[in-house]
Amino acid sequence: MLRTLSFTNFKSWPEVALECGRITGVFGTNSSGKTSLIQFLLLLKQTKDATDRAIALELNGGLVQLGTIRDAIHQHDESRSIEIGLSFGLPAELQIVDPSQKRTPPVARGHVLGFAAEIAVHQRAPVARSISYSLGDMCFGLSPRTGDSTKFELRAWQSNGSPGGFSFLRTKGRPWQLPGPIKSYAFPDQARTRFQNSGFLADLEAAYESELDRIFYLGPLREFPKRDYLYARSRPTDVGQRGEKAIDAILAATDAKEVRNVRWKAHLKPFQEMIAYWLREMGLIDGFKVEEIADGSNRWQARVRTSPGASEVLLTDVGFGVSQVLPVVTLLQYVPEGSTVILEQPEIHLHPLAQAGLADVIIQAAMHRNVQIFIESHSEHLLLRLQRRIAEEMIRSDEVKLYFCDAPSGVSRLTSLDVDLFGNIRNWPDKFMGDAFNEAAEAELARLRRMQAAE
Repeated sequence: MLRTLSFTNFKSWPEVALECGRITGVFGTNSSGKTSLIQFLLLLKQTKDATDRAIALELNGGLVQLGTIRDAIHQHDESRSIEIGLSFGLPAELQIVDPSQKRTPPVARGHVLGFAAEIAVHQRAPVARSISYSLGDMCFGLSPRTGDSTKFELRAWQSNGSPGGFSFLRTKGRPWQLPGPIKSYAFPDQARTRFQNSGFLADLEAAYESELDRIFYLGPLREFPKRDYLYARSRPTDVGQRGEKAIDAILAATDAKEVRNVRWKAHLKPFQEMIAYWLREMGLIDGFKVEEIADGSNRWQARVRTSPGASEVLLTDVGFGVSQVLPVVTLLQYVPEGSTVILEQPEIHLHPLAQAGLADVIIQAAMHRNVQIFIESHSEHLLLRLQRRIAEEMIRSDEVKLYFCDAPSGVSRLTSLDVDLFGNIRNWPDKFMGDAFNEAAEAELARLRRMQAAE
């Protein structure tokens, strides 16, 4: 799971450093840079998935379209470089062993993997200048030699900055010139052929790739519901960026006879019943199921019951909010435990009561399913429910990280909100969620003026 995220010179952000919790919420005004935080993570994920190893950053892929590096870099200044910093909490301890000294203790071991990189611009294209990984008290990196930016060297050092603890052993014979990093995170193949004890570098890369593979994304624009669905009987990895695979995911989990429960030691529910439970708790419907139109037809319909005793109707024939939140609920229950789910405006098209209920859906996934959730939202009702649940001790304040974005002069800045043990925000920004008090006061003054004028 993602523990920290930092970067410099990306879009409207000169720099960013944030700590992630089980739930990380980003709020703020329009065009304040909230979406760019998500885009940066998606950029790293689609760069990992890119087939071209020569690309340092895959700016235009299936997850995000950013144009050219000039469009993506802060203030379109190609003399700047983008510095990346990430750390992940690993699901199990990672141990790095020196292949030349197998009987010695591991070179490094730990449950937290750190990664850093610098991406410069050369001939109008992004180029990786340096990368490094940290594990335990050791760091391993590839960077240009001092005084010669065209030649690279592989180094190992202790996290306190001092050398020692491990040295790369050069293979005898003709030395190979080391090229720069592959993509934005991988060591070149020559690093493993030039040094006889560098095979473990692949373990660091694989751990980084595995963590990015655990990141799932659902965007703010979701597919319209359909009157029926064709099920390919294959298991999707998620519900799709627009929620277009939500029904497929529900049916795949149903075929696999997956069960979920709301809390520890609670009664296990079939997957579809769990989806229905949360839609009901949000006050949206009374019943939900996906069933085949006719045996063997492989055409399926999502049917809902709006209230007890009401007739079942198709998903297309009820309020639009149900179909728009269905992918959110499904994704949080569908992804493997230990995943990170990014949700952009999950509350879209929901009325205030359901927005508040959505916070409980998110809390249950975070606390019971061990799913990390990163939310970009405008919902005051979702935020207030999070604060209430902290006060009720359903989730600790240190497990919820909240941030406010604004860009008063076109340059984005991030404010970490100080949430106390009772869910209070100590440093509530001015007009954080609008100015409801001032609106009410101005409306009352207008009424008084009109009444006085009528006398």
